[in-house]
Amino acid sequence: MISAIAEYLEDLKEAFVPTVARAEEDEDSEEPEAKDAAGDDDEDEDDEDEDDDEDEDEEEEEEQVDQFTALREECKNTEEGKPLVHHYMECVERVQKAQEEPGYADAEYKEDCVEEFFHLQHYVDNCAAPKLFGKLK
Repeated sequence: MISAIAEYLEDLKEAFVPTVARAEEDEDSEEPEAKDAAGDDDEDEDDEDEDDDEDEDEEEEEEQVDQFTALREECKNTEEGKPLVHHYMECVERVQKAQEEPGYADAEYKEDCVEEFFHLQHYVDNCAAPKLFGKLK
């Protein structure tokens, strides 16, 4: 009976605790040192070329900017977008001033800028989305 419980607990432990195997060192790790001592530098040059390629790839990835964000900013600066941005920012200022006043926490009505935000985002999204698909690769 006790052996069955112990066996069951061992099975439970194996099911929940990850089994980690220690990786043994490769025998190949000693060989490059021997080759370097013999004066075989061709592999080092290949490794350096691969490292350079990886660095270039990383630089290209870092340079990429979210095109949708850039398009959204452009749309905010259009004739139709400027009034919406202005209206939203005025609302934000009103809310911040109201929050600074004493008794704001007890106020019955607390203004938020959800409506203004949705109007702005709706316009910006509808302006930027069609342009985005033209710029995507």
